[in-house]
Amino acid sequence: MSEPIIKTIHTRSILSKSNLPVCEYPVNPYVGCTHGCQYCYACFMKRFTGHTEDWGSFLDVKIWTEIKNPEKYAGKELFIGSVTDPYLPQEETYQRTRALLLQLKGSGAKLSIATKSDLILRDLELIQSFPDARVSWSVNTLDEAFRQDMDKAVSIERRLAAMEAFHRAGVRTTCFISPIFPGITDVKSILLRVKDQCNLIWLENLNLRGGYKAVILDYIRETRPQLLPLYREIYSRGNRSYWENLDKELKDFTARLGLDYVTNNDRIQRPFEAPPVVVNYFYHEQIKKSARKDAIDPAGL
Repeated sequence: MSEPIIKTIHTRSILSKSNLPVCEYPVNPYVGCTHGCQYCYACFMKRFTGHTEDWGSFLDVKIWTEIKNPEKYAGKELFIGSVTDPYLPQEETYQRTRALLLQLKGSGAKLSIATKSDLILRDLELIQSFPDARVSWSVNTLDEAFRQDMDKAVSIERRLAAMEAFHRAGVRTTCFISPIFPGITDVKSILLRVKDQCNLIWLENLNLRGGYKAVILDYIRETRPQLLPLYREIYSRGNRSYWENLDKELKDFTARLGLDYVTNNDRIQRPFEAPPVVVNYFYHEQIKKSARKDAIDPAGL
């Protein structure tokens, strides 16, 4: 695997107000993402950045003017990592996410951070200093071989160990089970593995669109041909029965575990306490409707 193409870019501000329903300020210290996830929705960013390289093969390191008057972000929702992982391996060298946190320290800003990394452990104490900080890790398999086929991030065990460390430290944690691959992702096993080390579990189905639809279907054809009829039924014919059946199964399964199970159109009415709440986001058109109603975001807002 060749090394990513890395360059620095200068931007006037790292914080730009947004109309996203899950936060007031999406924050991305990098452009691009070297995890190179085969199913990554953020590859659409190439349309706006002018990159022609393959997604996962480049990274722009943002340099910005130091944040002035960080106190003005007190109580504001900042979502770090909406279209990149803020704790890529390159963060260890460039430390742009750490610089951001240090500039915001004491501001009273409310942070949500999404990652696939355990490098975030470096900043545990710093993140603890923010009010009601939330951190989510993406985990859609316990099978390390499948994980390696899908992304170049750290192992699942390293992610889960980081999640557990943050949970023990009193930081709100989310396990983001996404995307769920039909016939591959064992959601029940993941639920059993993480239910005691997170405050929220977020479920999202694999949504194939754009350029990576062919990539994933080719992968299924080459590695799991027995699943190809199922994938054609779901992604060519629009049959939702797989998700409807899984929804019913998980509702019963979580009830036996004593976990609350809600859909994306529901609002959680109680604080995030043990046991965790499981939120089902299986239908993306409903997510869009729910988002307009101030729905829960992947990091557990």
